[in-house]
Amino acid sequence: MNFFNKILVVFTGITIISTTLLAQKDATEAYILTYKNIAIRQMNSFGIPASIILAQGSLESGNGTSTLAKKANNHFGIKCHDWKGGAIYHDDDKENECFRKYNSPEESYNDHSEFIRYRGRYSNLFNLDIKDYKGWAHGLKAAGYATNPRYAQLLINIIEKYSLFKYDNPTQELPSPPNEVTAISELILDKNNVLYSISLTRPLYKKNGVACIIASKGDTYSSIAKEFGLFRRELLKFNDLSKSTPLEEQTIVYIERKKAQGTKELPKHIAEKGETIYSISQKYGIRQSKLLKLNKINKRDKVTEGDVIKLR
Repeated sequence: MNFFNKILVVFTGITIISTTLLAQKDATEAYILTYKNIAIRQMNSFGIPASIILAQGSLESGNGTSTLAKKANNHFGIKCHDWKGGAIYHDDDKENECFRKYNSPEESYNDHSEFIRYRGRYSNLFNLDIKDYKGWAHGLKAAGYATNPRYAQLLINIIEKYSLFKYDNPTQELPSPPNEVTAISELILDKNNVLYSISLTRPLYKKNGVACIIASKGDTYSSIAKEFGLFRRELLKFNDLSKSTPLEEQTIVYIERKKAQGTKELPKHIAEKGETIYSISQKYGIRQSKLLKLNKINKRDKVTEGDVIKLR
């Protein structure tokens, strides 16, 4: 091969590489333009940054060209888990794994939002600022959304390359964090409008509008009842207990009656492994008896991973 032919091969190779990169860029830009409005609607409804939604959709679906996207409208690589709808089988971490199948890409986008919003493992993400796309990217990886160790950085690269953060400007008030714990005033009125004897030595919080504390080492239900001017049996009733049990650090203890249902922003919860109706009732500040009634289940019934638990 002479010198000029070598030069031609080199330049041809560069041209091919450049054309490929340009095609990839054009494909990503086309994908973003196609689905940005859906992503923004999902952000306003569920509180997930539109930039994160778009970056995940682009990455997981290969800009809509993956087998899952083409044959199942699955743009986020969500596996079946507790899925009751259609399915498609595809090799991933293992051979022939079950993935969710949708009627349209928009249905896939909505299911992705619900998947993140209603599963406890992702609840801490909603405490982040909507514009903190880096925090969301690393949080998704830490919560186990993907196995790729570079997953967070891949999302960040897409967001920054295509300036997707410009879409993270909600046009309406975002829903509250799904597992919100908020500091409250030291003065709390009980049902008879009598002030509790409030301790000044520990912070007070509220979940679902219900006053609570976080147990410290050495706490017992008796000591907490005394601290807040309550009868022990009253405190136990507030926490759906008939008798005292050992109290571990960081346990949520309600010092007033829990609510009959959850907030409008969080109508349901997807059960995680090891959860019970009682633990879910404590997590969301809802009376256990009301959760049982809402879900038409018996107190003895076990909750399995993936069960949809109505909160209102």
